[in-house]
Amino acid sequence: MELRYTEHLKLRMKLRDIPYAMPKEVYEEAEERYYDTSTSYYIAIKKLNYAGKIRTMAVTYNKHGNKIEIITIHPNLRKVKRKNA
Repeated sequence: MELRYTEHLKLRMKLRDIPYAMPKEVYEEAEERYYDTSTSYYIAIKKLNYAGKIRTMAVTYNKHGNKIEIITIHPNLRKVKRKNA
């Protein structure tokens, strides 16, 4: 499997001061996974230490055969109603 970071993800990581390895860790060790039918993207979620607190981090990604493209990452600062699909 090949894992690729988009330029958008790299920009978000820089703006949010997110460590380079964090998106990969969220993707590989996700506690929850979802598929967004409105965007056709996948979402992986994991709780990690970020900015001095344990936060729920979410990465949005796409699958292209055996390639994974991580599109963006963000801390979930509020509780989100999730529905398994």
